[in-house]
Amino acid sequence: MVTKTEQTASGFDTVKLICALLALIAGVGGFYYFEDESQLLRVIGLLAVAATAFFIVSTTDIGRRGLGFARDARVEVRKVVWPTRTETTQTTIAVLIMVFLVAIMLWLIDMTLGWGVRSLLV
Repeated sequence: MVTKTEQTASGFDTVKLICALLALIAGVGGFYYFEDESQLLRVIGLLAVAATAFFIVSTTDIGRRGLGFARDARVEVRKVVWPTRTETTQTTIAVLIMVFLVAIMLWLIDMTLGWGVRSLLV
């Protein structure tokens, strides 16, 4: 039996996460501070800062677990059997018909209850 123990983040991981957050904040601040520069250059700079922050986070335990989760999710999504176009169209039509029938049924119930309440009040 394999047991997994939850590990707490080390102090160095916390410092890395704070540095990544500060880098992102500085990148966004720089994006607006240099508003006189070309928007293309500012976006490239912001993307570079975001990539650097992502790299810093990916070196922490939390980042490695997050990347592992993303890889596992990607593998699971590839295992999904997606419906064909015909199946999707048929299911959509069935749902629309049911919604229409329930709407009519609720309208009739509302009309009947309204008529009953009006009969009692008049």
